[in-house]
Amino acid sequence: MEDLFELDKKHFIHPTSSIIQQQTDGAKSIMAKGDGIYVTDTNNKEYIDAVSSLWNVNIGHGRTELAEVASEQMKKLAFSSAFSTFSHEPAIRLAKKISELTPQGLNAVFFTSGGSESNDSAVKLSRHYWKIQNKASKRKIISLKRGYHGVAAASTSITGIPEFWDMAGHLMNDFLHAETPYRSTTEKAIESLQSMIEQETADTIAAIFVEPVQGAGGVLIPPADYLEAVREICDFYNILFIADEVITGFGRTGTMFGMENWNVVPDAMTFAKGVTSGYIPMGGVVVSDHIHTVLKEKSKGTLFHGFTYSGHPTAAAVALKNIEIIEKESLVTNAKERGLELQNGFQKIKKESSIVGEVRAIGLIGAIELMQDSATGQPFTPDVGVTPAVINALHERGVISRGVTYDGSNILCFAPPLIITKQEVNELISRISDAILFVQHQLGVSQNY
Repeated sequence: MEDLFELDKKHFIHPTSSIIQQQTDGAKSIMAKGDGIYVTDTNNKEYIDAVSSLWNVNIGHGRTELAEVASEQMKKLAFSSAFSTFSHEPAIRLAKKISELTPQGLNAVFFTSGGSESNDSAVKLSRHYWKIQNKASKRKIISLKRGYHGVAAASTSITGIPEFWDMAGHLMNDFLHAETPYRSTTEKAIESLQSMIEQETADTIAAIFVEPVQGAGGVLIPPADYLEAVREICDFYNILFIADEVITGFGRTGTMFGMENWNVVPDAMTFAKGVTSGYIPMGGVVVSDHIHTVLKEKSKGTLFHGFTYSGHPTAAAVALKNIEIIEKESLVTNAKERGLELQNGFQKIKKESSIVGEVRAIGLIGAIELMQDSATGQPFTPDVGVTPAVINALHERGVISRGVTYDGSNILCFAPPLIITKQEVNELISRISDAILFVQHQLGVSQNY
């Protein structure tokens, strides 16, 4: 049999990866199976999946219930188009279920295949919403620096991380990026947003996109009053507030949706990832009753937007079973409780290590910031490569994590499956501590005692 590592080099172009590294070193690991919070590679090495693969395996690996419901649905009706008003029961049931879970007033769902498609769809729907009200000039989209919203055409442009813009050239027109409250204050971030609106004029702006927690930007949790202030600005200037819940939805932050932590209701929410726990691709946009009413009353003819797999029956059946498990096993509550233990563990690591600066978590999504000197806030210079070193040390210790080095940051990100137990949280904290102290020793930096 041909070697999998060589076949990988020859035939598989990896997403968001170094092509040079792949060709030189081969795949970092080739995963063979998953069970609970663990994954095992082809060399039979077991890892704690401390980022739920891509923030999405909420109910953990190896849940046969989802395989069984997918098989049942495939045998009955594997696929059926939802174009031209055709419909089927799984998508109808899922749309209803999601409307029961979302904040009050968000009741209509447009389905997609994933997060990038969801955010692209939200852009088009928001522009269409204004256009059919004879306000076609309202088409500009404002999002935040360090925000991540996907890699399709519009979602790349919403994303506020420059590295994603550079790959294929300039951004699409009419996309703007305001300051984030990270390393700042609510007041300054809101001033940036308000100044941008007034400079562009409100009658040219369709929507403001915000993640409740900026995930790929470094697990950036906003100040307590920030999202409420954004809501007030949107109301004042007559701009749609769109919450990107692709990472934070379906229990990740200790509430069913991230915005609930701040009691702020957006005009629309995008979702993906946790809706099926990654077992099958699916995403969507949930819109407010007001938006839905305008679409129904003002639209003329066909809504010329849709994907082949919008409302895919098998994906919808899997999503329904996934949500049933989240509710039946009280995984939202578990995320909140285990999240407090995760944060306490991070605080303990901070006391032990002089290179650990700010630590934070909300539910089961959290981060550890690394600094040359945490006492003074002195950052590491890029040439040190501290974040990749810790990520590699974690990998050697059987932990899969994620690092962020945008804009001079050195951040370790964690988001384990929502099924994680107290004992498993403690084991994860122990391995993280050991990896950080190992790298700290390699750098010749003294410990905190």
